Amino acid sequence: MNEWKQKYAVDTEARSLEQALVGADVFVGVSAKDALKPEWLKTMNARPIVFALANPDPEILPEVAKDAVPDVIIATGRSDYPNQINNVMCFPYLFRGALDVRAKNITEGMKLATSRALAELAREEVPPEIKQLYGRELEFGPEYIIPTPFDPRLLIRISTAVAKAACHEPGVALFCYSDWSLYEKHLQERIDRKNSQMRDMTKDEIPISE
Repeated sequence: MNEWKQKYAVDTEARSLEQALVGADVFVGVSAKDALKPEWLKTMNARPIVFALANPDPEILPEVAKDAVPDVIIATGRSDYPNQINNVMCFPYLFRGALDVRAKNITEGMKLATSRALAELAREEVPPEIKQLYGRELEFGPEYIIPTPFDPRLLIRISTAVAKAACHEPGVALFCYSDWSLYEKHLQERIDRKNSQMRDMTKDEIPISE
C-alpha cells in the first residue's frame, strides 16, 4: 500500500469492497467499469451517496444504481448524466484566483475555499440561460448536487474565494485587494467581454465567396 492509500486505511475486518460497503454512507470510486455491483449497493445505508468517477465507463451506471436503490444520490464523470464531477469546474478558477493575488503556492485552505464555493453555488437558483443550455430543470437536489461545468458564475465565486483564502494565510499572497467588490467587478468584465466576443462571432453569417 502506497503513502496516498495509507492515509485512507482504517482498522476493519472487511477484506473486500463488498464487505466494506455494508452499512456505508458513501462510495467514492476512481477505479474501473462495473466495479460496484448493484446488489452491494443495497447493503449500504439509506440514501447512499455514490461518486462513480471511472471514465468513460463508471463503476456503476446511474440507471443501474437507481434501479437497485431508487433513493441513491449518484454522480459520475460523464456529461450525459446529471451531477458531472469534472475538474474543469475547479482548476481554471482556482489558478485564476491564485495568480491574481500572486500566491506562492496552492494551500489546503485555498482548496477548501474552492469546495465551499461550489457547495454554496449549488444551493442557489440557476440562471435561465444555464437551464436552457442543458435543456432541463436545475435545482438543488439529488439530480443537481454540484454546479454544471458551463456555469459562468464559477469564475467569480471560486476565483474570489481562492484569492481571499490566500490573503488570509500569512506569507502566501503577495498582493491583496482592499476592496473585493472591485475584484469581482473585474472578473465580471472578463465574462461580459467573452460573451460579447461570442455574440460577434455568431450574429452574422460568414460570406462565402463564389
